Formats: sequence, C-alpha cells, structure tokens
Amino acid sequence: MNCKWVRNLLALVSLAVTTSAQAQVDSYRYMHVTIETPWYIFLFLMMMVFIPFVLMAVLAWKNAIRKSKREAADGETINYL
Repeated sequence: MNCKWVRNLLALVSLAVTTSAQAQVDSYRYMHVTIETPWYIFLFLMMMVFIPFVLMAVLAWKNAIRKSKREAADGETINYL
C-alpha cells in the first residue's frame, strides 16, 4: 500500500514538472521574432554605448562656454600667437 502511494505521488510530481516544461517550450511560440528583431536589439545597444559619449561632449561644451564667460568677465584675453 505504501509503495503505491509513493509511486502515485512521484507520477503526479513528474506530470506536473513535464507540464511546466512543456508550457515553457510552448511559450516561445507566441513570441513574434522577425528579421527586424536583431536590428532593434542592435539599435538599442548602440544607443546605450553612444549616449555616454554624447553626454560627455555636451558637458565639455558647456564647461568650455562657462570657462570662456568667466575669463571674459575677469577681463583676461588669451593670445595664442
């Protein structure tokens, strides 16, 4: 009697596990993957790479403008020649 109980319990657990695994495999069926998907991923990653460079350029430009205004207010001119 005890052996049947354990066997039925193991069968039920294995059935639940296989159903979960089957549902996980079938979930990819509903994903809409086309030829454009890698391009979207590429563009997203490219933005993540280039946004810090754009931010760095904007901050450097603002710092240069602020520095030139401060030098103009002090009355100093820079002669490069």
